[in-house]
Amino acid sequence: MPLHFRAATLADIPAIIEMLADDFLGALREDYRTAGFARYEAAFARIDADPNQFLCVVEEEDGTLVGTLQLSFLAGLIQNGATRGQIEAVRVASDRRGRGIGEAMIRWAIEECRAQGCSIVQLTTDRRRTEAHRFYDRLGFAASHLGYKLAL
Repeated sequence: MPLHFRAATLADIPAIIEMLADDFLGALREDYRTAGFARYEAAFARIDADPNQFLCVVEEEDGTLVGTLQLSFLAGLIQNGATRGQIEAVRVASDRRGRGIGEAMIRWAIEECRAQGCSIVQLTTDRRRTEAHRFYDRLGFAASHLGYKLAL
């Protein structure tokens, strides 16, 4: 099935948020109906204005949104001044899962990182997303680091 990858628009944000909220963790974190759309709108404006950020939506031939992810290009001094590609917020619409869309999205993201001159592609996933761990392992990613977060 042909997929079309493009930059998200403000009009896509409700559908993106629905995909982000459509799992056991996202349901606890995402809801523009109660949190207010203005916060998402402001976040989208920051992402859209930053040339090192790319918020992607994936469409089927008929224009139906079936996936989303965000790419960040991180310049650094480590590894001889390498640029890293960070993949975040990967979601496939729940009624389209298991059809290879997620794999196509990650492979597309890797190629975008390569085109941006990245020497490494990295991502994080919640410890509780064991199916995602198997998915990323199968695609060649290695669980090489231990991550830490501090909520503010």
